[in-house]
Amino acid sequence: MAKQDARPTSGAEPRTPGPAAPSGPVGTPPGTRGAQPTAGPQGAPRPRAGAHTGRPGGPAPHGPWAGAPHRPWGAPQPSPPSWLSRLRPAPPARATMPTIWAILATGLLSALLLDEGIGLNLLIVAVPAILAASFAARAARRRLRPWTLVWAVGGLALLLVPALRDAGWPTFLAIVSALVLTAFALHGGSGWPSILFGPLGLADSLGSGTTWAWRGVRERADGSRGRWLPVLRTGGVAVLLLVVFGALFAGADAAFADLLGSLIPDVSVTQVPWRLSFFLLGLFGAIAVARTAAAPLRWDRMVIRPGRARGRVEWALPLIVMNLLFAAFNAVQLAVLFGGYDKVLSETGLTYSEYARQGFWQLLMATLLTLAVIGLALRWAPRADARDRTLVRAVLGTLCVLTLVVVASALRRMDLYVDAYGLTRLRVSVAAMEIWLGLVILLIMAAGVFGARLLPRALAASAAVAVLAFGLVSPDAIVAERNVERYDRLGKIDLHYLEGLSADAVPALDRLPEPQRSCALRDIDARLREDDADWYATSWSQARARSILAERGISVSPGACGRPSRDEEFDPYDPYGEGDPYDVP
Repeated sequence: MAKQDARPTSGAEPRTPGPAAPSGPVGTPPGTRGAQPTAGPQGAPRPRAGAHTGRPGGPAPHGPWAGAPHRPWGAPQPSPPSWLSRLRPAPPARATMPTIWAILATGLLSALLLDEGIGLNLLIVAVPAILAASFAARAARRRLRPWTLVWAVGGLALLLVPALRDAGWPTFLAIVSALVLTAFALHGGSGWPSILFGPLGLADSLGSGTTWAWRGVRERADGSRGRWLPVLRTGGVAVLLLVVFGALFAGADAAFADLLGSLIPDVSVTQVPWRLSFFLLGLFGAIAVARTAAAPLRWDRMVIRPGRARGRVEWALPLIVMNLLFAAFNAVQLAVLFGGYDKVLSETGLTYSEYARQGFWQLLMATLLTLAVIGLALRWAPRADARDRTLVRAVLGTLCVLTLVVVASALRRMDLYVDAYGLTRLRVSVAAMEIWLGLVILLIMAAGVFGARLLPRALAASAAVAVLAFGLVSPDAIVAERNVERYDRLGKIDLHYLEGLSADAVPALDRLPEPQRSCALRDIDARLREDDADWYATSWSQARARSILAERGISVSPGACGRPSRDEEFDPYDPYGEGDPYDVP
């Protein structure tokens, strides 16, 4: 008789009965209770306890691998989540119909209003975009927080600058700052990552937002297909009635025709490409805003680890040396202030113009580098006990106070330069930047006393307030005002430079006597005549300038103003006869 094979078989072959296997959990180590296999389905014996079969559903391993998920041989090890995946939120709530309608309204208003220029139309376009973000945030059950309201109101306030002022450079700063505050309002967060990287979230939402909005449109269209036709039919009838009766009334009365012409944008065929571009810009911009409001990136999950704390001597000695250098420089500045500039000029051999233009850029760079030094010092500052924290406050506080004196010295240099050569756009811009840097140093000092939890938001808010104030005070108007005052005092003015100012300078330049007034205003008047935009693309300064020029006009012959050479142009600004380079602020 053939010897029976003891290996387990599969299929319908009967199994020889054996002793009853004790019950116990599968996977128990051999030699313990429950280690013997029990009968499995179809009479096949189960594998030995602890054996690894390599098949899904096999017994769980024991020992160090107990409880680990099954993974076939050669399968890649799962990698830990990346920092970008940690920033990703949960999938956004679907786009609702109010959100979709607000997005379409933003695109339509952008196509109709943004083609002729920038003015009040930016505020008008921003309204449906804000509504789209509000509807998306409500669908995602996000709550309105106080800082969200602060950023949103600040962004709208910054859009007042293009509505009120004509100068392009403050307008550009205001628009960029409004976009940054919009990103802050949509993302939330209070730490440095939220402030530094928050604006990048809007760009991240452009691609995913398009898919999100299209999915919402399809879902809504499939669910309400029977209601689209009545809405479209009603809208078409309303538009037809407006066109027919509006054309009849416009032909019946010229005043009503002028009113309609000023209210309704021009939609000629030649402007279709531009209007299509602005429609897409507004559409995708509103989609990015709404998608970010529905599920923003969680920048606060990004962890910035502090640097390794250094020893007291290693950390404090360089800063103490730096404080001594700053103190020596400030002592010299005080000596100049009380001793007078004549003594300094006689001792140094410098001329007045050389001393006036010397050092402002160096002092501005010193202020910026000091802020970088403070940031790096805080990263590696000792923080083990109360004495270390007191040392940090003392050394950095002294450095901040000395830096404020450097800021004041830089502003004094700029004041000397303006007295000698007049005020220009570049000079007023860098002076405003130096003032803001001084405010930043004050905020850092306050953070050292009261805590740095609000410092990132405070710095961002101070920058936004500075940009808003810079735009509202109208730098072109300040430049014109100071040059007119200087003309009243010295009888000298650079008309060629003043011709390039914007309409913001017209009220100040209008006070000049003839022919200087007409020479300064003729180029501005020509630009305003060429740029005859509608009411929504016209700033308040442009409307005011047009009114002033229409009332008094321009009365000067073409050759009366002339074009002086560069040397002749700047000689009137130099009381010492030393000249002034055109490019030096």
